[in-house]
Amino acid sequence: MHKEGISSFKYYVGISSLDQVASRHDRVCVLNVLGGESKDVTPVGHVYSGGNVVFGTSPGRSGQWLKTSLGGIPVYNDVREGLENGHRFNCGVIYLPPSGARDGVAELIRVNPELRKIFIVTEKMSVHDSREIRAMGQQNGIDIFGGNSLGVADSWNEVRIGGALGGDAPREALRRGSIAIFSNSGNFTTTMATYLRMAGWGTTTLISSGKDVYIQFAAPEFAFALANDMRSKAAVLYVEPGGHYELDAQFTKPVVACVVGRWKSKLTRPVGHAGAMSGGDDDALAKERWFMEKFGVDGVFTPERPMFSRRGAVVTNIAHITHALTAVMQANACLPDFEPEGNLSLKPWFGSNMGLALPSELDLPVVEAMAPYGREIARLNRQIGAVFPRQSMKDASGASQMDPVTQVTTLNGVSVLDAAQHPVEANVALALLRQVGGPNDRALINTLIGASLNLSGTPMLAAAQAAREAGNAPNAVMAAAVAIAGPKPFEATRRLVRLLIEAFVNAKLASVLDDGFDVVSVVMDEANRALFVADTPDPKAEALIAGVAARGAKAPFVRWLRTLPGHPTLDAVRAAIACSLAWGPLMRKRISPVTAETLPWWMHLFGVMIGASVDASQHTPDGFCGYDDDALIGSASLNEAAYKALTGRAAEPDSLFAFQTLIGLLLSNGPGTISAQGAKGAVASDGPEAPDRVQLNKAMLGFLTHSGYAHGGNGYEGIAFLIDQFAPLELADPGNRDHGIDLAALAKSYAQSYKAYKSEKKSAGSAELQKIPGVNHPVFKDKPINNDPREVFVRELYERRGEYNVFHEFYHAVVQALFDAGVSRNVYCVNVDALISAMLLKILWRPFRAGEFGRDRLETAAFTIFLYARMLGCAAETDDHMNRGRDMDTRTPASKCTFVS
Repeated sequence: MHKEGISSFKYYVGISSLDQVASRHDRVCVLNVLGGESKDVTPVGHVYSGGNVVFGTSPGRSGQWLKTSLGGIPVYNDVREGLENGHRFNCGVIYLPPSGARDGVAELIRVNPELRKIFIVTEKMSVHDSREIRAMGQQNGIDIFGGNSLGVADSWNEVRIGGALGGDAPREALRRGSIAIFSNSGNFTTTMATYLRMAGWGTTTLISSGKDVYIQFAAPEFAFALANDMRSKAAVLYVEPGGHYELDAQFTKPVVACVVGRWKSKLTRPVGHAGAMSGGDDDALAKERWFMEKFGVDGVFTPERPMFSRRGAVVTNIAHITHALTAVMQANACLPDFEPEGNLSLKPWFGSNMGLALPSELDLPVVEAMAPYGREIARLNRQIGAVFPRQSMKDASGASQMDPVTQVTTLNGVSVLDAAQHPVEANVALALLRQVGGPNDRALINTLIGASLNLSGTPMLAAAQAAREAGNAPNAVMAAAVAIAGPKPFEATRRLVRLLIEAFVNAKLASVLDDGFDVVSVVMDEANRALFVADTPDPKAEALIAGVAARGAKAPFVRWLRTLPGHPTLDAVRAAIACSLAWGPLMRKRISPVTAETLPWWMHLFGVMIGASVDASQHTPDGFCGYDDDALIGSASLNEAAYKALTGRAAEPDSLFAFQTLIGLLLSNGPGTISAQGAKGAVASDGPEAPDRVQLNKAMLGFLTHSGYAHGGNGYEGIAFLIDQFAPLELADPGNRDHGIDLAALAKSYAQSYKAYKSEKKSAGSAELQKIPGVNHPVFKDKPINNDPREVFVRELYERRGEYNVFHEFYHAVVQALFDAGVSRNVYCVNVDALISAMLLKILWRPFRAGEFGRDRLETAAFTIFLYARMLGCAAETDDHMNRGRDMDTRTPASKCTFVS
């Protein structure tokens, strides 16, 4: 509506006072009464109002009933049918979609001469329809409220019509008093009534005006009815930007206007309600000025700077309404309607500091909630760990996601670029505990996995060696061992984890790092305590306890074991270490108890897979890859042991950092990767809704069988390319900048030969070109110079470390040479695969040149390092799917399957 038109047009029809808006005499017909919103809201209002809805309409559903505690509301096909069945009403409520609202209004007016009021809940009606609705109301003497309204309510009459004002328990919010409310927002109408009640102010009539472009019963009409309502001493308005209705309203009683939406002035299009337009002379700042002029005040009211007059005040924060109203009413010699019932300042019912020490102004005290919420919160606080909703997990993941712009994957919220800067054991924690492992986590992980690396004398090693000697790829070799590492040895461990968690929760252990925690306070009945000990010592259990102590790890669960009479069993020690690992994430509800129970099995599987990747000759009765068992359990890191397993050499600091960088980069490439789908499919087929039945080793078999020479083993292509270029040269140390090789000339020579090859293929009419591994990427292209953000990040990381890699530098020379030779229209990116190839070859170059590594072993190493990393990423997918998934939720619908002949 144009501003000029408001002054010359008044919409005063039948209602002259607010007490006429909603009364106990009103009878209501609801159109689309069985619709999604109405079927929940209408019964509540009907009961609150003493049964004011006489019938509703829903085409094709005549004869049905909408149930309420006062009896059913009959449903008819149309309004005329309801009237013909003897029902009478004077109020109509519209729950129809925007396209049908105008016709619904017309139907009500046409067939019912007793109609006096219409309440339109429908939002986003067209301006054309709203104009016609206004005209119909004027011509027939009908008061219309809305659209986009939550209706009206009257606290004195205990009546609600056409919406959800007061929520599901209107009597709680709508207490009889002296303040009327008129609001552009339906939900805030109830919120403001609740704020007022807390401060001692009750309400009379509450009107949710709506905020479509057309507001039928607007601020001028409200001001007129307010003036004539003997019950209402003042009013509260909630005002949004857009429209000039408030400018023409003439208030004769005190008003507090809450004007919101200053931020919308920075936008260039409507937001929120359809009429909340930004900018212009009807934005939030303009409306603030209108009300300031009406009230004779110079600024906005705040508790710190109370600007008000007897006529009213302007606030911009809903929390300041009660302060402003009380000040205005005191100036008019009016006291609150009743004693204040409290306040709505922040009083948290539950909270967690996540183990952090917060400053006092942030460390808000938790208060006991009112009934029945207090009981529910107490039950929630007793809940241990996270509970994830079950859902379809096909092509979905709660563990990993890839940024489609940068191609950088995050695992449990941590970018693989960040993960690349942490050792392998820290990323084990990331995969299963959903956080990068700290020093204590790493110590415990190193202990548990270290105890499973040496497979000497086990059927797992025999199976892996047989697979290796039969010529299988690394994934099949590891799979042979993993197939044997089943659930039975860990059934007792899972039970002990459950017992420990329950006992230590009752003992109120806050943190495993708390040296002052008294383990003697942990109470467990004698029968269950007996499950943790045996009459004779177990050497493996004793070794694990010694390993925890040697590493200086904090493990109160292990301390508790040592107080028991008898010798802790291997199951007990594994359970105690797992609980020490899981405790923080469990208390912060980052992981579920199921994850905590499976940790010992997971650690064993990781040890088995790494151990199986190495020839049987590296496993001895008392050691693995040159480490004795005591060192594996008590001092060596998983990072070091896995590096030694891959390369056969002791790690130098720079090489070890490169190794962990590669592991971090390869952890995951999102939930859609073939390897992740293999793991998820194995979980789905076992049935994650019964997580005890999910076989983790089978999930790892799914990952391993979905890895291969094209997905996992293709890392060797880049290494082979680099070897072909550098093998004829005298390169001793790829990390030495003074290598004496003209990289530009070498790259130029390759580019020329590739150009000739490409020309020859084109002349022969062949479309099959051998691509250069590690060069170009479909996402990063079509710029003069293209970059893979992952490669750039790692390159800059190594520059900061002062490290050099001739293979990496050569790749950059190659993409420039290809452009200079006219092979490419722009400078290709060096992609992350090239980076991985260059880093791995740098690690293995010297043993390769010394003849310790042949090309076959280089290829095996490239495949194996992928498997080391991806087993962690797929473990995260498995754990996530086991906690979230539904049975068989990765199936492809039959309608999407095709037959290829």
